[in-house]
Amino acid sequence: MNRNLTIFVLLGFSLLSLFLLTLFLGSVHIPLGEIVGILIGNEPTRSVWEKIVLELRLPAAFTAILAGLALSISGLQMQTLFRNPLAGPYVLGISSGASLGVAILILATVTLQTLSGFNSTGISPLAIVIAATLGASSVMLLITFLAMKVKSTLTLLIVGVMFGYAVSGLVGILIYFSKPDDIQAYLLWSFGSFRGTGWRELKILLPCILIGAIYSIARLKSLNAMLLGDDYATSLGQNLKRTRFEILVSTALLAGSVTAFCGPVAFIGIAIPHLCRALFRQSDHSVLIPAVMLAGSSMALIANIIAGMPGSDYALPLNAVTSIFGAPVIIWVVIRQHRSLDTP
Repeated sequence: MNRNLTIFVLLGFSLLSLFLLTLFLGSVHIPLGEIVGILIGNEPTRSVWEKIVLELRLPAAFTAILAGLALSISGLQMQTLFRNPLAGPYVLGISSGASLGVAILILATVTLQTLSGFNSTGISPLAIVIAATLGASSVMLLITFLAMKVKSTLTLLIVGVMFGYAVSGLVGILIYFSKPDDIQAYLLWSFGSFRGTGWRELKILLPCILIGAIYSIARLKSLNAMLLGDDYATSLGQNLKRTRFEILVSTALLAGSVTAFCGPVAFIGIAIPHLCRALFRQSDHSVLIPAVMLAGSSMALIANIIAGMPGSDYALPLNAVTSIFGAPVIIWVVIRQHRSLDTP
């Protein structure tokens, strides 16, 4: 068994173990045998255990897997597209754009309903996905346009960060004119969580992520060619405009749909690709894409378990947990690059 296959097997085993651990750990202790019995359709000792496992823990576990997969693929694509190791849906403002789309939909819609005297029963999950995807797509279009004009990746990175601040300012204005209950709902959403998604939302989240992932897999050769520069990719017959557009659509759909239901989850998209490159010691996307899918899903499950604080009635903000794990990875990347530049 070669090295890469061994690592894939270990990643797959880790993902399965973490999935079962997510179902086992929580504020309510449920014996592992009971959980397995519930999953295969047996009647549990307590009826409430079935509801906890099937309606709370299982959807949260699937959401974490899908979100980790989607954010890791989008981060890998953006790092390849911009040839920037610090590129990611959070750093370059993609998640901020998705957040703005959701904020406009939630806060502005509620405000208009209040002014008009019409109160709806709720906002459709599909509408949230569309709003987040449009917001993410708008930012990606802007960044892609700037990437064609600005050659410096550092400048592009600064522009992305500054755009994130500008978006935060617009969201702040919406919050200022909104009701306290709506503000609290938005702030809780912005903290990030995999636990607020049920089966109804998963029916929308799953196809969105599948479409985005299929786009990525279909562009494997193009992504590998882009690693060596635009001229080399063009010499291989790649249509760069079409490739950039498809990466744009894929990344916006992946990051936008996850942000819609889970909030702007930080650092997974930027950290996991670097960890996989170091683990597999290569940049071939035919290896990296399945690798980041497994590693990203595992990382999201770990973050979900920690954020849930098993045995406690409290829960931590998901972004606080991902930042604690992700920030050291980014520091390591920056230091390693600095050392490579200093090496004669």
